[in-house]
Amino acid sequence: MKKTAFSLLVSITAYSLAQNNDPIVMKIGGRPIPKSEFKALYHKNNSKSLDKKNVEEYAQMFALYKMKVYEAEANGLDTTLQFKNEFNSYKKQLATPYLSDKNTSESVVKEAYDRLKTEVKAAHILIRCKEDDLPKDTLEAWTRAYLIRNALLGKLPTAKEIADYDKLLRNSSYIQSDFRKKDSAVYKAKLNSVKNLSQYIKEAKEDKFLEVAPKTSDDPSVLDNKGMLGYFSAFDMVYPFESAAYNTKVGDIAPLVRTKYGYHIVKVYDKRPSRGEIQVAHLMVKFPKDATPEDKENARKKIFEIYQKIKNKDIPFEEAVKQYSDDEQSKMRNGMLPPFKSGRYPESFETAAFALQNDGDISEPVETPYGWHIIKRIGLKLLPPFDAIQKELRAKIQKDARGLAGQKALIAKVKQECNFTENIKNRDQILKYLDSSYLSAQWSADKVKPIENLELIKLCDKKYTVKDFAQYLESQMIVRSPTDLKGLMENIYAKWRDKVVIDFEEERLPQKYPEYKQQINEYRDGILLFDITDRSVWSKAVKDTAGLRQFYEKNKDKYMWKERADITIFKCADEKIAKEVRKLLQKNKSEKEILDAINKKSQLNLSTYNLVVLKGENPLVDKYWKEGIIPENNNNTNEKKIEVIKINKILPPSPKTLMEAKGQVIADYQNYLEKEWLDYLKKKYPVEINYEVLKTIQ
Repeated sequence: MKKTAFSLLVSITAYSLAQNNDPIVMKIGGRPIPKSEFKALYHKNNSKSLDKKNVEEYAQMFALYKMKVYEAEANGLDTTLQFKNEFNSYKKQLATPYLSDKNTSESVVKEAYDRLKTEVKAAHILIRCKEDDLPKDTLEAWTRAYLIRNALLGKLPTAKEIADYDKLLRNSSYIQSDFRKKDSAVYKAKLNSVKNLSQYIKEAKEDKFLEVAPKTSDDPSVLDNKGMLGYFSAFDMVYPFESAAYNTKVGDIAPLVRTKYGYHIVKVYDKRPSRGEIQVAHLMVKFPKDATPEDKENARKKIFEIYQKIKNKDIPFEEAVKQYSDDEQSKMRNGMLPPFKSGRYPESFETAAFALQNDGDISEPVETPYGWHIIKRIGLKLLPPFDAIQKELRAKIQKDARGLAGQKALIAKVKQECNFTENIKNRDQILKYLDSSYLSAQWSADKVKPIENLELIKLCDKKYTVKDFAQYLESQMIVRSPTDLKGLMENIYAKWRDKVVIDFEEERLPQKYPEYKQQINEYRDGILLFDITDRSVWSKAVKDTAGLRQFYEKNKDKYMWKERADITIFKCADEKIAKEVRKLLQKNKSEKEILDAINKKSQLNLSTYNLVVLKGENPLVDKYWKEGIIPENNNNTNEKKIEVIKINKILPPSPKTLMEAKGQVIADYQNYLEKEWLDYLKKKYPVEINYEVLKTIQ
């Protein structure tokens, strides 16, 4: 009893303090509006401080705004699937910056900018494995990559290492499931890539890496580039690969790095300051398919002849492109290519392009594997200052793997703040209920019912159970190859655990960050405001055809045509035809009779059309404005025609039809509906303003 009385006293005291700290500025339909909410919106919508009168005016506008939102809620618009999807999508977008450790995110942005200052030239050997493969399932790929890297570093594989790899390869799930025969092509290719390493290294005459790559790499492009990727910068490669390249010295081979494509052996060949982004135009003389040395020599002679013409100013570069370039796609744009950074085109082409010092400079002919080129510099854009592109960098990072660094740091921070605990023993009990049906996507979370209430994770005072994880397990279910269920479950659990922490933090954002709470509330109310207004006014005015017709009939005198002229315009091929038309008009011949008579020899002599015009729409008609033939011709210079105009009738003012006035009628009907709706809302949601509190808002 004492405990209850004490709790009540605490509640009353807390309420009183809240009232003092955040008093009620008004009530709308009995619902209180705290000063803080009103003040925040008032200042947001008024860039300058306003006087007392304007604050009171804003209070009236605010009250109407809230009435509409409350009416939307009363109509259940906040429960529709469409509303929930739109609102939740916005919340996720708005929450993103808050769900990443600020300090870590800042360092990642700075790292990206610093890397953009440098270009790295690297080559790689790729050993493929699937992105979602468990570590156990990547062991064969990792071992092969490890042995190849060691061989390139001078440590050739021993007979035992080759035998161990052979055993591992034969027992791998990939070979077991798809290539059961020991003599399968895939099995042999993988084994030989390790078995023959000593021979590959011994046979290498110049660059061991580039000569071994075509014989060992799973990257299809290796046949063309020998593993050489050329120069690249930040964001050009997946983040782990990029980091491996930037963190490795020139001439060294990086430690093995795993990306979504598999394991990479990366060798760094060069690093240089960024050359920026350049735009050029080019003239190209292609090598014929299967070109002979004679073909290539002819192409060389041709490009130098063209170059000499351009150099001697016998022909402008753009004209030469149109006449001689074999690049059909760019020649229609005067040879213009899209802007590019290093790594987009053959190195010889890029070197010649970036060597041009000024816009408009033209290079000597340069050879690439595709032919000969003359290059003209259009423009060069160097790396902007950090402040100028940091917003763009942050947006890129959100879509990039490096954005996860800030999220991981936040997860660690929230775990520490909330005394995170997890029960691995309870988690592993799930294995008793997880069977091969999970791999065929037939498993159900209901199977864990006997243990569904066991606690797995605790964050602050919130608990997450086996049931919560089992439902997530089910949501991640797809048809999979045979694999270790324990490893698979642990892998999915790790993702769920991070998701739990992030979702928990997202739920706390409105309490932790008032500006976030204000933004999501404003957006929520904005969606509801639009939807209820659309339903009650905008769309209703269009869809309610009976109501629109009735409104028009009551107000049709508002939609009047002014005095108009009904005219016929005779478009004549020349002055001679115009004279003939006038003669026939004076004889009171009909429009059809005139057309038949004039167009006997040619249908191009005369055409006609009828119009109803208001004053101001045709100066010649305005000048005479009475029934009869206008004595002057109208010279239609656009169509090179002579026009003879006859005013058939002057029409007195008359009501427009609904179709003729529809746009204006709908607008007026919307205003009418809105006024009636607002009157209804004001009766349903009476407003009580606390002017004493309102006076304190500045």
